[in-house]
Amino acid sequence: MRILLVEDNRDILANLADYLQLKGYSVDCAQDGLSGLHLAVSQPFDLIVLDVMLPGLDGYGVCRRLRDEARIATPVIMLTARDTLDDRLLGFQSGADDYLVKPFALSELVARIEAVLRRSQGNSQRRLEVADLSYDLDTLEVRRAGQPIKLNPIGLKLLAVLMQRSPQLVRREALEDALWGDNLPDSDSLRSHIHQLRQAIDKPFARPLLHTQHGLGYRLLEQPDEI
Repeated sequence: MRILLVEDNRDILANLADYLQLKGYSVDCAQDGLSGLHLAVSQPFDLIVLDVMLPGLDGYGVCRRLRDEARIATPVIMLTARDTLDDRLLGFQSGADDYLVKPFALSELVARIEAVLRRSQGNSQRRLEVADLSYDLDTLEVRRAGQPIKLNPIGLKLLAVLMQRSPQLVRREALEDALWGDNLPDSDSLRSHIHQLRQAIDKPFARPLLHTQHGLGYRLLEQPDEI
């Protein structure tokens, strides 16, 4: 499981990151709202731990932009020293899934993370659809216009990320991280796998769904003129 921590206090950030890594989570960090927003939009995470009081863009603003502009449903746990009812309500209205008041025990944060992840996984969409392309995450069956499509394991993982983020652009770095993590191949393997995926899901059909934004990344969407 991959978690994004957005916290401007270096000591708190280091303590949280160390503890979560000891619990087996992969952790990425940001120390201001805009950096956290950029990571959350450009890379896939299972959960975001988001401080409210951040320089530049506060946690409420980050969460609202994730939900309203980027259309990203990654679960968010907000951290704050503000404990009034209005503050908590504002957090939930901004799109947070849970709200933890400082100071808190690290064990409680982990318990909240586990609970939110259980809820989100239980409610997660197990069938992805973009136009006439469908992918059943349980059976690993891919179809377009009713026709079955065979993909290798990397192709399936690549397709899942692109479909989950559709119609948003997914940057090359985010795709490479989702496929290989820290074990990035030396050659331009991503381009090769994108080519294979395009041959499978687009070549036999009249309209392409997989589009390249040169120098940035890739996206799946029905209308190429919307790029």
